[in-house]
This record gives sequence, structure tokens and C-alpha cells, in this order.
Amino acid sequence: QVQLVESGGGLVQAGNSLRLSCVASRTASNNGMGWFRQAPGKEREFVASISWNGDTTNYLDSVKGRFTISRDRVKNTIYLQMNNLKPEDTALYYCAVSRHAAATTAMNTYRSWGQGTQVTVSS
Repeated sequence: QVQLVESGGGLVQAGNSLRLSCVASRTASNNGMGWFRQAPGKEREFVASISWNGDTTNYLDSVKGRFTISRDRVKNTIYLQMNNLKPEDTALYYCAVSRHAAATTAMNTYRSWGQGTQVTVSS
């Protein structure tokens, strides 16, 4: 079982940036990893994912060009750099480990979810 801890969330004004981090308790270097988010009253949605070696990434259309996912396989950590934040980005952000090596996008392909870190973007 892999334990995941997210950090880096906070309250920012629109247009500002945040970087989220997610540290795994043990190596997940052979698995894809991803970020999901859930706003109140909404379904959890895919945000970004990265393949086992970082060669492939996928993004939700609305965050393309603003968010960048990366990973440090040595530190067992993934990051989500979020630039030009918008109020609609407000949500609880979760990281997770994919069951596959690829940068999968479907929620049901992921396991070992973290507790989440809150991102709130004001107008």
C-alpha cells in the first residue's frame, strides 16, 4: 500500500500561481501518477497525469497551457505547477497512483489516493 500526502494548496487571487506537491511513502517509479480535483457538488474530475518515466503527459482541456505536471522518481514526488489560476480552478486536489505505467486519465484506473489539498482562487 502506498501512502500519499499532498501539500501546497492555499488561497490566492485569480492570475496567481501555486505549486502542489505529492509525496509517496514508497516508490511508485514504475507507475503513472496523476492529479484529480473535486469542487463542492461536482464530480471528481481528471486534471493531469504523467507516465512512469515522465515521457508522456495528459491534461484536462481547460488547464492546458496553464498547468504543468512533473515528477521526481528519486524523491517519489509529483508536482502540479498551476499558473494563471482562475476561480473555476477552486477545488480539493488529490494525487493518486495509476495501476498502469501510462499516463491514464480515467479515475477508475487509479489507486492509493491522498487526502487532498485545498485550492481556492478568488476573483
